[in-house]
Amino acid sequence: MSSYLAAMADRFADATRPSRTGEASGVLLVSAGGLGDTILFSHLAERFAALAEPGEKITILLRRDGARTAFLLPEDWEVITIDFPRFRKNMSYRSEQSMMLYRRHFRLVVSTDFLRHPEIDERMMLACAAPRTVAMKAKPWEKYASALAGHEQRFSQVWDSGPVLQDKMLRWAAFADWLTGEVSPPPALPLPSVRLPEAAHFDRPTVLIQAFSAVKEKQWPATRYAALLDRLPVGTEVRFLGAPGELEANPDYADLIARPNVSFDTSTFEQLVPMLRGAALVISADTAVMHLAAAVGGRTLCIASAAYVGEIVPYAPELLPDNLTVQYQSMPCEGCLGDCRFEAIDGMYPCLAQLPVSAVHDAVDRLLESSQ
Repeated sequence: MSSYLAAMADRFADATRPSRTGEASGVLLVSAGGLGDTILFSHLAERFAALAEPGEKITILLRRDGARTAFLLPEDWEVITIDFPRFRKNMSYRSEQSMMLYRRHFRLVVSTDFLRHPEIDERMMLACAAPRTVAMKAKPWEKYASALAGHEQRFSQVWDSGPVLQDKMLRWAAFADWLTGEVSPPPALPLPSVRLPEAAHFDRPTVLIQAFSAVKEKQWPATRYAALLDRLPVGTEVRFLGAPGELEANPDYADLIARPNVSFDTSTFEQLVPMLRGAALVISADTAVMHLAAAVGGRTLCIASAAYVGEIVPYAPELLPDNLTVQYQSMPCEGCLGDCRFEAIDGMYPCLAQLPVSAVHDAVDRLLESSQ
């Protein structure tokens, strides 16, 4: 569906929607990020819960593919999921979901996102027709600059969150301070143990490895993991983690999985939590599993590119928990947010390719020794 048709359909829907009865009630938080964003947001969720008035419910709208980590959010929150690509392309689905949001009659709608799409999550916000709609000033996006500016005029309040490149959790914390009028210290990581299941017990030292990333340039090749496995203490159990189909998509890892004491584990994110907490070490690319391991207190080593320095990985110094170690190679171009202007090296971002393997090996040795 073209942008023009979507805009026409939205205008018609807005002009013909039925009247609502009763007082508006409840808070809708629109969070359009992925799995990792949901995990990171869980560290600040309670601050946004303060927006609800007595007796009101907090509802959070998530991308359908980003909701698999919603179990970390407060138990009394309602979670709504919408298929974002379908919402954009299918007029019938778009109308159906927009009407659902309108009928909910929320008192307050808040976007938690700096990066927003005017035809997707911003449309969902406007479809609510809430008495009050609040957002950050959207991240500049030349293609949609006019639409984003037009929507800002329809919001009740827009908050300027500052520089484009800044730590995501600190941006949320400042936004929550502005919304609530209460200044709070940076969130403490990891999550409180009382919110989490008990750590799993393993019969022998176990290392969990999340090698795969949706962005191939962010993952180490199998040859580097082979050398890492060769260094692990005798008797160590290794489980590579991944979703069904990821091993088939990365056939060069098959020989590693075939080694003695090595297996492939397709547990869900929620099932992984006790394992992450009980493992001797979690080694991960910059992925949702890394954020989850750090969040639940697992001893975690992130093998990262420099692409998200300043926004996501590594976390800001005041947020970095003791259980998370991040290895990355600093570069003059760091913080490109994945918009790399250089050719990949051995399938990796150049910054990841240039990360000294010896630095990772040393970190693994140190962390495993501290786990004993």
